[in-house]
Amino acid sequence: MSSLDVGVLSLILMVLLVYSGLYVSIALMLCSYLGVWLMKGSSVLAGKLLAIVAYDSIASYHFGVIPLFVLMGLIVSAAGIGRDAFDVAYVIFRRLRGGLGVGAVGANTLFAAITGISIASASVFTKVAVPELIRHGYSKTFSTGVVAGSSVLGMLIPPSLLLILYGVLAEQSVGDLFLAGVTPGLLLAVFFCCGIVLMAIYFPRFIGQPISYQEEARIEWRSLLVKSVPMLGLITLVLGGIYGGVFTPIEAGAVGCLGTFIIGVIKKALSWQVCWSILNETGQITASICFLIIAAQMYSRMLAVSGLPFEFGQWITTVDIGFWGVIFAYITVVILMGTVLDSSSIMLILLPLVLPVVTSMNIDLIWFGIVTILAVEIGLLTPPFGLSVYVIKSTLDDSSITLSQIFSGAAPFAFMMLLVLGIVLAFPVLTTALLRW
Repeated sequence: MSSLDVGVLSLILMVLLVYSGLYVSIALMLCSYLGVWLMKGSSVLAGKLLAIVAYDSIASYHFGVIPLFVLMGLIVSAAGIGRDAFDVAYVIFRRLRGGLGVGAVGANTLFAAITGISIASASVFTKVAVPELIRHGYSKTFSTGVVAGSSVLGMLIPPSLLLILYGVLAEQSVGDLFLAGVTPGLLLAVFFCCGIVLMAIYFPRFIGQPISYQEEARIEWRSLLVKSVPMLGLITLVLGGIYGGVFTPIEAGAVGCLGTFIIGVIKKALSWQVCWSILNETGQITASICFLIIAAQMYSRMLAVSGLPFEFGQWITTVDIGFWGVIFAYITVVILMGTVLDSSSIMLILLPLVLPVVTSMNIDLIWFGIVTILAVEIGLLTPPFGLSVYVIKSTLDDSSITLSQIFSGAAPFAFMMLLVLGIVLAFPVLTTALLRW
């Protein structure tokens, strides 16, 4: 059996194991070990090679950005900044048709600029926004759908854990990826807001019967100013520090953690019990991400030894499907995998196979990263997996809201994401303009 045959068989076995329910990281490690064993003929040598890969893949200083941004996001959530963002955004957009829905998108946009975890956004705004939307007359389907849709902004608007993960796997600058994600992220937020207004005008049954803003109580502008200052300060501190060249992304994560901790202490939202819970959850999330990265690096090294990526690239050249053929085939596979797998797993499985091909075609890996994140994000809203939808369902206190209702509510937002993906494909300058400037 040739090395190429082993590579193909390990790929098939990995897909079967993942679809049968085995954890992605375990499936990747197992297939990597068996593959190297078969190719080198020694189980000891396979174990030693993969042990070296495990150390090399996680020993870099740059991985410090992962726990720091996870910690910052969890402190932001615990400090109630998500609720403050929702209050401020609603006041700004309350005069629009579907204004509270637009406010939820605006709040998620602000929240995304502070934390890079879409699951955190989905969890926070399920508790904060969904009850308020329903109380103001919006339908349950729309109320949960708008939170599910807008929660994915956290994976595109920097800082973003998925962009960090892509940067590690593709060996690209995390700072450049953050900058490249700004315009597409804001464009997606604008599409969501415009889509909500259009739905309120042309599909009022889907939206519900919102209470007009005139019936709201008098706005406390001083209170809203107090709520907005910490958010704007954190955004300026973290993103301004990165783009201004004051901090590296890792240093910005550390400074952001300190800033969010000070805000949490001032707001008296961080007890010893809450801090312990945050640190414990940070450790769990970081460990799971690092474990996935180790498994992906093992898998990538095994594929490289088998020669499969090279042969795959040669085959792409032979069939001559061209640049757009490769891109559309890749996006289709990513979206289909999104129906059953989470975002990180899709990237960890596909990127080691695809990156050598796109690199040989001289495709801009920064632009390709944004395209990948957008395609992966669509999977967060599509059945049967739809991670954001399941997070919302598990967080809801209302048992009368079904999964099918949440998926139905999220469907228009998945469609809008497809439109934005098409625009980014047609106009790559949207991702590179800020970098050039």
